[in-house]
Amino acid sequence: MTSRPGLLFDLDGTLVETDPVHFAAFNDILSRNGRPTIDQHVYDSQIIGFQNADIFARLFPDRTIDEHVRLADEKEALFRSRAGELRPAEGLLDLLDWADGSGVPIAVVTNAPRANATMMLKSLGLAGRFSHVVIGDEMTHPKPHPMPYLVGLERIGAHPGRTVAFEDSRSGVRSAAGAGVAVVGMSTSLEPEALKQVGAHYVARDFTDAGLRALVVARTGGD
Repeated sequence: MTSRPGLLFDLDGTLVETDPVHFAAFNDILSRNGRPTIDQHVYDSQIIGFQNADIFARLFPDRTIDEHVRLADEKEALFRSRAGELRPAEGLLDLLDWADGSGVPIAVVTNAPRANATMMLKSLGLAGRFSHVVIGDEMTHPKPHPMPYLVGLERIGAHPGRTVAFEDSRSGVRSAAGAGVAVVGMSTSLEPEALKQVGAHYVARDFTDAGLRALVVARTGGD
């Protein structure tokens, strides 16, 4: 097995804080279809980190699978139309520069649709920074199953014991921890304790956190 280090990043809520835009788009879709809107608790516990197929089956249990797909596509188009002013999370670019300089490969592992991931990375100016973008919806098992992170490890040729993942959702933390990597929970959406309860080794608000950098250096063997 390879002994190479690596860094694996979720996208929504981790590389960039997108949850307010997603929250508004979901509620717009619900309102347009005569359904009650959701509150922040429902969004945090039943939406963040889940696959669209599961989300729309839960929100519209009386609709067909084809209608779930249509509604999900409509919601994601709404999100993309409103996401033009995205900015990278604080400290992210410095960490990516450090990884490049230290020879540590990096990849994105996300449950976001590929069209969203492509748009967001381009808007953030990060489209060329990641060697691979692993899409959960394209896996047999998306997050919270470990498969997306296992695929991410394979794509960058990294050893789980020398890899750190960054996640903001319960399902994402479970996925990364299940793949055997150290997980930094990003508290952009959830309280630190909620992230620790599902397997986060450390919790940080953003990438400027000194403890986050110390964990990365210790895990990867970088400087």
